[in-house]
This record gives sequence, structure tokens and C-alpha cells, in this order.
Amino acid sequence: MQHFDERLTAPGFWWFCAAMLGVVCGLTLLPMGLLPALVGLVVGGALALLGVSSYGAVRIRVVGGRLVAGSARIPVGALGEARALNREEAAAWRSHKADPRAFMVLRAYVPTAVRIEIVDPQDPTPYVYLSSRRPKRLVSALEAARSEAEHEGGGSGTCAEASAAAS
Repeated sequence: MQHFDERLTAPGFWWFCAAMLGVVCGLTLLPMGLLPALVGLVVGGALALLGVSSYGAVRIRVVGGRLVAGSARIPVGALGEARALNREEAAAWRSHKADPRAFMVLRAYVPTAVRIEIVDPQDPTPYVYLSSRRPKRLVSALEAARSEAEHEGGGSGTCAEASAAAS
């Protein structure tokens, strides 16, 4: 059962800037002729839009007893307390409070986040920091997935077991 799904898409202004980069590429090549200008417009714009699209393609999901965030697949049994962070707390945890060992899915254009403790003793990662536009819903989804996994008896997996299973 899927409890939560969020895509951290880039804001509209970034898409506008990417399109304008294509226009700038076209205008830069305009002295060489109309065809090079059109090629610059299309290729420059396409590359810029592709870059914005791929940067904003990261997803955060709670599905099948796992937290899936970027490249991480963590069983809910390996997760401790999840805490929704407001704008100020999130800024602190991604700057002066940050631990270099933490796993972060950080998007600067998303001001709020969730900080989740890792309780797996074999994993040196102290916590997971996830930018989220809906941090309270993510915390609720993690709690629901954890209670569901405990009810079924299958939520005791560790991060090491998940890594071995993924290999």
C-alpha cells in the first residue's frame, strides 16, 4: 500500500529561466544566420529544460514498508522518530546543525523538510533529511507505515539488509 508520494518539481520561475536560456542561445547565434539561431534556440532551450526537469524529478515515497527517497530505500523498521521541520528549523538542519554523515535529499527551493532518525546500529547514517512541501503528511505516512509493518510483523528490517537485498 502506498502511503505518500511527492515529486520535488522545480518552481515555475526555473522553467521560465531555462526557456530564456534557449532564447539567449538563439540570440547569441543570430549574427551567424537564422538557421544557427534556430538551432541554438532549440538545442540550448532543450538542454536547459532537460536539466531543470532532471533536477526536479526526485521523488519521496512511502510504499511497501519502505521510505524511498532519491537513491535510498530504507525499511520503516530502521527509521526512528520523524519530525516535520518548519522553514527556520529546516534552514538550521541544512546548515550549521547538519551532520556530514546524514543522507540528504535537499532542494533549495523547498523551504520545509522532515528529519528522520536512523535506528539501525549497522548504519553510520545518523538521520535522513528530506526536503518536502508536505512534511506533516510525510510524518503521518511514516507513522502509518511503521504501525502497519509492526502489525504485520515485517517492519524489523535494517538498512544493511535492504542494501544486500537491492544488490
